[in-house]
Amino acid sequence: MGKRRSLEPTMLLPLMVAVSGLMLTADVPAAGSATPPMHPSKPNIVIILADDLGVGDVRCCFKDGKIATPNLDRLASQGMIFTDAHSGSAVCTPTRYGILTGRYAWRTYLRSSVLAAYDDPLIAADRLTLAGMLKQQGYATDCVGKWHLGWDWPFRSADMRQKYGRAHKGCVGQYAEPKDFDWSQPIANGPTARGFDTYFGTHVPNQPPYCFIENDRTVGLPSAMFDRKTVPAYYCVGSPGPIVPGHTFEAILPAITKRATEVIARRAAAKQPFFLYFALTSPHEPVAPSKQWLGKSGISPLADFIMQTDDAVGQVMRALEDSGVADNTLLIFTADNGHCPYTGLTPLLKAGHRPSGPYRGYKADIWEGGHREPFIARWPGRVKPGSTCSDVICLTDFMATFAAVTGAEIPANAGEDSVSFLGDLLGTASGPCREAVVHQGCNGGLSIRQGQWKLECTPGSNGYGSASKPGDAEARKQGLPEVQLYNLSTDVAEQKNLQAEHQEVVARLTALLRKYIDDGRSTPGPKQKNDVPVKLPVANLRRP
Repeated sequence: MGKRRSLEPTMLLPLMVAVSGLMLTADVPAAGSATPPMHPSKPNIVIILADDLGVGDVRCCFKDGKIATPNLDRLASQGMIFTDAHSGSAVCTPTRYGILTGRYAWRTYLRSSVLAAYDDPLIAADRLTLAGMLKQQGYATDCVGKWHLGWDWPFRSADMRQKYGRAHKGCVGQYAEPKDFDWSQPIANGPTARGFDTYFGTHVPNQPPYCFIENDRTVGLPSAMFDRKTVPAYYCVGSPGPIVPGHTFEAILPAITKRATEVIARRAAAKQPFFLYFALTSPHEPVAPSKQWLGKSGISPLADFIMQTDDAVGQVMRALEDSGVADNTLLIFTADNGHCPYTGLTPLLKAGHRPSGPYRGYKADIWEGGHREPFIARWPGRVKPGSTCSDVICLTDFMATFAAVTGAEIPANAGEDSVSFLGDLLGTASGPCREAVVHQGCNGGLSIRQGQWKLECTPGSNGYGSASKPGDAEARKQGLPEVQLYNLSTDVAEQKNLQAEHQEVVARLTALLRKYIDDGRSTPGPKQKNDVPVKLPVANLRRP
């Protein structure tokens, strides 16, 4: 696996970047002191990952929220809120890749968007994953919920695989049918081939095949063809495709929540440290709140679904308490990207609810609303109850953090973009844990944040775009500069582009981003290769 590095929480890289022979220093605080791996009896670790949840959707993270989230509020009162936490991408698949590998997904072939229904596995078979690392440390590892990182689907022929596989390359207007698959065969290279002992969930709730998957087999045979016309319009369900007869979207969240609580009870009884990655399917579409939750919010089905998501978190909290392991469990709640703007935003705004809080943009956008996430950590006896942390962290940081917690080591060719925030959790850090963090928009645009400065190497949202929220094409038509630079200490809403006034900052951050690209990593260690060439366009600094 190559040379190994110790997993004491990573200190900042030297904040010096050579640009055309000049040494440019960054105006960020000094590095925090390292905190050694410190927990002799390894804690259980539970990650709850919501899907399409904005920082403003969680009341304890944004007090003006109009949707009740009592369980998350209670979790925050028992732990720590990180106010500057970020997903690795503004959309789903890349963030999940980063969580499980500690590596930015833009280093893979998936340079933009997400995997389609029948795409191949994104995580290479020989890459160390978070689950694999913890398994080496004696943990039982379980994945429950949404996967969305690809499988080797059991197509009946190579022709079918060529036609429908790698669907992001295009198969417009044509949809795979039940007859195209042999569902009696295992579905290879899913979670149980990437470090997890068990898996139960659904690959993507709004994409076929519409069914549950247990380990590497479908639960039932997807023998029918799903028709979108059979469900309410607000569900926002995707493509037609194979479905298990009787499968309903309302049943997904309750089923995976029940399985998560069962996993906790079983693992607790076995008295073996466990890692549970509980990837919620909500409030992502299909927006399908259960009957008992429909209408609860008084706002909209989407608001109801957010309330049901909060309840799922509460059920996990109760399972930990009832199993007697809450006091020795590091429980983290966060989300994969910002709030989705196309599944019911208007009723929320009419009710005065701001899903992105004070930040600009939503899911898919390079702006803060696309990737700044709610993030709450509880670890009794270690994390101070009711506390907050303003340090900048990224969801790629789980690998280095959990390695520091358990005393593991990460090989030089793994976790290339993972930095430990254990010092933040314990309250021992004396400065920021990261030198900088890289963000990715839906359309592949990159942004780099260092201290108060955020450079976006794209002229618009790099997301879905609209007249009032220009995507890159609209921004270019308006003659906007090719890059955006914001000072988040004075402009969290990213309203004033300062690229023309601070071209030295643009040059410094551009050079640092290029270094991260060229080195194949953003952490100390030997250079690594990106899976594909990654190019950063030369910034056009024309004045507005």
